[in-house]
Amino acid sequence: MALLTAQGVKKVFQFQKPEGREHLRRLLNWEEFDELRDSRRSILLDTLYESIIFAVGKGFPWREVAQVVKFTEELLKETKGCSITEAVTILGNKLRDYQGQFNTTHLLALCDYFHNTFIRHYKLYQYVLGQDQDVNLTVTNLEVCTPPQPLPLAEGKDREVWKHEQQLEELSTAEVQKRTNMLLLKGALRLEQQHLLQETFSQLPGRRHQTLNREELEKLITEAIHIQIECLKELLQYEIQITFDILDLKLQKKTLNLNAPIPPLVPIAGQPGQDEALKLSKTNKGKKAKAKK
Repeated sequence: MALLTAQGVKKVFQFQKPEGREHLRRLLNWEEFDELRDSRRSILLDTLYESIIFAVGKGFPWREVAQVVKFTEELLKETKGCSITEAVTILGNKLRDYQGQFNTTHLLALCDYFHNTFIRHYKLYQYVLGQDQDVNLTVTNLEVCTPPQPLPLAEGKDREVWKHEQQLEELSTAEVQKRTNMLLLKGALRLEQQHLLQETFSQLPGRRHQTLNREELEKLITEAIHIQIECLKELLQYEIQITFDILDLKLQKKTLNLNAPIPPLVPIAGQPGQDEALKLSKTNKGKKAKAKK
């Protein structure tokens, strides 16, 4: 704490927070430490740094700002392992000890600051700063993949052409999905039909090896035919709907193809025939000029 002078805390305040914390660490004569592995020392350094910010914000002279840091460090050490009642008593005694270092206004501001921060969250301070913590630190090497090399501009597509191709692809995908749904429905209806027929036949317990009379046989056949007709009816309705949907998708594709955008013709330097076209254009201009003369 001997290096913590008025000029020292002034420099701490003038730096940005990372540089200010590092400068404060050197003024406190602390050795360098790992912020992640030694979280207790990191939090303690934050607490001392925040006390400087508080004091400067309240208009403390720079000499008194250095005393606030000393006051904070002593308070944290003396209250380690104490109850909150003992901590309040220690805070009151320390404020009386520092009466000669601060005027009444600054002393009251200092009292309010520690009541609203340290005392209000006393259990948290004790838990973090008063006992050893188990640190489980996992380090993962993350591989960052760079973006792929973009293709040459000559291989690019006009925006409208690209959008047109995307729309065609979406329609084709929707058509494939419709046909897939049809196949899935056929399989589901076939399983349902088998299940219903099996339930119908199972309603004749103990009669499998006995001869059925005419009425029972007719009833059994009628129910089986009814099941098949209902399944076939549902399948036909869905097939009709799917067929109309597919036809509508085909119509949309046809309309898109009829209204397909024409890609712009961009001349490329060095393309075969371009130099000859330019020479021919210059020759024609020369002939027109001579004709006018």
